[in-house]
Amino acid sequence: MTDPIRPTDDEARALARDLIETARFGALAVTDPDTGHPMVSRVAVVPGPDGMPLSLVSDLAFHARALKANPACALMVGEPGPKGDPLTHPRLSLQARAEFVRHGAPGHAALADHFLSLQPKARLYIGFADFSLLRFEVTGAHLNGGFGKAFLLSPADLGA
Repeated sequence: MTDPIRPTDDEARALARDLIETARFGALAVTDPDTGHPMVSRVAVVPGPDGMPLSLVSDLAFHARALKANPACALMVGEPGPKGDPLTHPRLSLQARAEFVRHGAPGHAALADHFLSLQPKARLYIGFADFSLLRFEVTGAHLNGGFGKAFLLSPADLGA
């Protein structure tokens, strides 16, 4: 059997960075602290100043509670276009550890301004006490660039 994973090249790296850069939402996978089973939530994302995804979460959200118990997570970005088979459109799955950046923490204000520049509607709730910014420390990634275009990427490949 032939290995479906292609050698990572500059085109794959550029596509992965573009998927992060253009993402405004993603699917966040966490582990349910009560059952140990996986759970997926849709979250708003933007590319952070470091080029890695940045999100905004409420302490009331299931995924926030799960990440506080176990910060290991996965985030998938990249959505199908309006036409064609959804499985032929590129998507990037990131393995990461989540880091909460609370109000008043060093760097929170600058990250909040950055987040709002790309997700302006979040201005309605970003200041609520139960909201934190969520940084993703990427540990690895899998890029599906379309049919037959699979790549494994490192944080360095993504510019992290």
